[in-house]
Amino acid sequence: MDGAGRLTRSLRSQGPQADLKAAAIGAAVLLREYIGVHLARRRRPARQNVIDREPPNRFIQLVERYLPRRVGLAATLAILFGSAGFGIVKGGHVDEFVATLSDTRNALANTAGFRITTVGINGRKQLSQDEVLAIGGVNGRSSLLFLDAETVRDRLKANPWIADATILKLYPGRLQIDIVERTAFALWQQDGRLSVIAADGAVLEPYVSRRFLNLPLVVGKGADSRAKDFLALLDRYPQVRSVTKVAIFVGERRWNLRLKDGLDIRLPENDVGNALAALSKLDKDDRLFSRDIVAVDMRLPDRLVVQLSEDAGKARDDLFKDKKPKKKPGDSA
Repeated sequence: MDGAGRLTRSLRSQGPQADLKAAAIGAAVLLREYIGVHLARRRRPARQNVIDREPPNRFIQLVERYLPRRVGLAATLAILFGSAGFGIVKGGHVDEFVATLSDTRNALANTAGFRITTVGINGRKQLSQDEVLAIGGVNGRSSLLFLDAETVRDRLKANPWIADATILKLYPGRLQIDIVERTAFALWQQDGRLSVIAADGAVLEPYVSRRFLNLPLVVGKGADSRAKDFLALLDRYPQVRSVTKVAIFVGERRWNLRLKDGLDIRLPENDVGNALAALSKLDKDDRLFSRDIVAVDMRLPDRLVVQLSEDAGKARDDLFKDKKPKKKPGDSA
């Protein structure tokens, strides 16, 4: 020690050879002790510790005897996956999880050479190619291998414009879509809302584009499903059809016609064809539609009721006043 009470280091090193020799001696001593202890244990019989305990439960014996090996590992994995699934469902991430799995398998299939490189679409008129693909759920990540043709077809048929669809998968990368579109048949108004409908009454669009403004207009509840038959009947009488502006379905039972000049024609519930024929003949013979009237009521089978306009009614009343006989002097009241 130095004068301050600190250990002094040797100024002369003993060299690396001395260090290696000391380490070798220590290792040899440890190895000899380990071998001696091991041989001693093998020479003397092992002492068995006898512990008194109750026999195991019969149920536990059956489980240990018949339960397959590694069932504990399987149960642990099941618990883990179950917990993960519960978390996905509870957190509302099911759709995201399914989408992620779908994108992953599609990416693998695309890498393997099943990417959709060509798409052919036949039969479209109102819908664009991008709209058809979007409706069918086909996008840039889709692979032909995992594309479900039946699902794509169902999605397409759920669109009101598409009446039928056929999907063909042509490996390795071509998709063929053939669709049958519905045709815009008429405009239908109900509760102030105007829609484009097909001949079967299906609503094609909840709004009106300019290209549909020349379609016939039907109004009223139930008019969408009854318009096809009534307009076909009206087409048989072009003299009436040419001046008709709107057909109104009243009480889901009968039709009224509103002509372009504002004249209302109240048709009967039955024998509509005969009423239209009589109406056409009246206009041809007596120019009915050109007269100063506001309504023609044909609901009664044995008579025709005509409602004059206000001016025509006043003129008619004045005419009858002038034709009344004047009283002579001396006549009693």
